[in-house]
Amino acid sequence: MRLRGLLVGVLLLLAGAAGVFGWLVLTPAPALQAGPLVVDIPAHEGLAGIADRLSQAGVVRSRAGFLGLVALKGSMRRLKAGEYEIPRDASTLDVLDLLESGRVRQHVILHPEGATVSELARLLETERLARAEDVMTAASSERLRLALGVEGPSLEGYLFPDTYQFVRGMSVDEMLTRMVQRMRGKLTPEVQARAKERGLSVHQLLTLASIIEREAVDPAEQRLISAVFWNRLRLDMPLQADPTVQYAVAKERRPLTRADLAREHPFNTYVHRGLPPGPIASPGAAAIEAALDPAPVKFLYFVARDDRRHYFSTSVAEHNAAVARYRQARRQL
Repeated sequence: MRLRGLLVGVLLLLAGAAGVFGWLVLTPAPALQAGPLVVDIPAHEGLAGIADRLSQAGVVRSRAGFLGLVALKGSMRRLKAGEYEIPRDASTLDVLDLLESGRVRQHVILHPEGATVSELARLLETERLARAEDVMTAASSERLRLALGVEGPSLEGYLFPDTYQFVRGMSVDEMLTRMVQRMRGKLTPEVQARAKERGLSVHQLLTLASIIEREAVDPAEQRLISAVFWNRLRLDMPLQADPTVQYAVAKERRPLTRADLAREHPFNTYVHRGLPPGPIASPGAAAIEAALDPAPVKFLYFVARDDRRHYFSTSVAEHNAAVARYRQARRQL
């Protein structure tokens, strides 16, 4: 009878221990009941270190419970490094499954039309995906430019504006290469042939398209602005595009002074005729198309009517009158 009682006691103890273990690994940690949490597992982190990080982040109810579950499942060699977003109400078993799957957190990065490498660099740093300084260095790296077949001093203009999904741990080269490859996909043989018919290399096409992109707030005006630039190029007139000067003097989207317009710089199209040495921003597909298909008009000038639209004219007298008219209108606002 005593032996039977002892056996029953042991079985009850084991059952209790199993119940406690099951509760530890199947019940969400308190911190996850309020919402999802992010935890970063570095490469080459040992099992004990991973358990510590999960416990400190509050995504497992018990460090010992996590270690026991790993041993029970034989998962130690299947855990993958990366940044994970642990969903709300996830159990320790769910956390372990996530680390085994390698489904790391995706950072959605929007690189819009007309954005510059500098703006992208700041965004990637804000998302803690890369240091802005490293992005700028890589974008101007001769090694990377040659590997990607990019002309000009940097990758400016070769990064296609789109929405990307990057994960922490990707190198700067990997992220920039993906963006350049997406642009290459848009520069089809047909597009390149049309550019050649107009006497443009791919580099010159992207340069012109980038200026159109930055000048045209309303997409409906892109072909008109393209026509102005094409007409000026044919007459050997300077483009006098403010965005090229903003790029030259590092005044992104900010007002220019007369001193800025007179600054000696290869990208200053008030000082130098023709296209600048390279793109000033990322042109979208519509701007590239506008560069290849300008509107059939004779306009040589345009001035801002408001925050979105421009007034176009063919003579300097008409242009000067329009400038005076819209400046007066702005003063009265």
